[in-house]
Amino acid sequence: MALLEDKVVLVNGGSQGVGAGVVRAALREGATVVFTGRRAEVGERFAAETGATFVRADLADPSQVRDAVERAITAHGRVDSLVNAAGLTSRGSLLDTSPELFDAHIAINLRAPFFAMQAVVEHLVARAAPGTIVNIGSNCAHGGPPFLAPYSAAKAGLAGLTRNAAHAHRWDRIRINDLNIGWTETEGEDAIQREFHDAGDDWRERAAERLPMGKLGQVDEIADFVVFLLSDRSGVVTGSVIDWDQNVVGAQD
Repeated sequence: MALLEDKVVLVNGGSQGVGAGVVRAALREGATVVFTGRRAEVGERFAAETGATFVRADLADPSQVRDAVERAITAHGRVDSLVNAAGLTSRGSLLDTSPELFDAHIAINLRAPFFAMQAVVEHLVARAAPGTIVNIGSNCAHGGPPFLAPYSAAKAGLAGLTRNAAHAHRWDRIRINDLNIGWTETEGEDAIQREFHDAGDDWRERAAERLPMGKLGQVDEIADFVVFLLSDRSGVVTGSVIDWDQNVVGAQD
């Protein structure tokens, strides 16, 4: 039996990158999928390709975050699972981050997941129904490089939020977990490497040479793990912040 048979899954930030991978994997496992994205053309093209439902939303606006949940419920009668996969990774250190950049990171990487979770949990509690939520975090929640100061702060907040919400709603049978992913090969990462690090066409190969497994994290592998966490096969696990990376936090040579 497919892992998400007869489930309605909302994926925030689902038009590209890890979010798009989760959309594909959830569909493959039998789910009805709604996904959000900012760019109408990209979202509509991906919806036509996959059969998922696209909702255009700017997740920096909390009202649009809640509206996306309501539109998913209107379209399919309910939402059973949520994945918060949207992320902003623009660079900034402690010394050069402006208030505007800091606020942008908090808006997308922390505030949007908060209010999406709020809306979905309200819906699940009103239905007296179990549900699952997976937040896509980052290993930067443990500290991160100097050029990702606001991003690291927001992702650390997301890890704490995950634990808090999971504890608060464990008796509602709503399981909430966080997947702290490492360096991952996505379209967005390609753009970031070129814009901020002067990377050439061979940056993936050069990066892979410096990594223990000889490759960056792969979207399809992450997506399969997210689907497992959304499904009943992950059992009772909740409040877990899982490091999904090839570097071991706290270890050293």
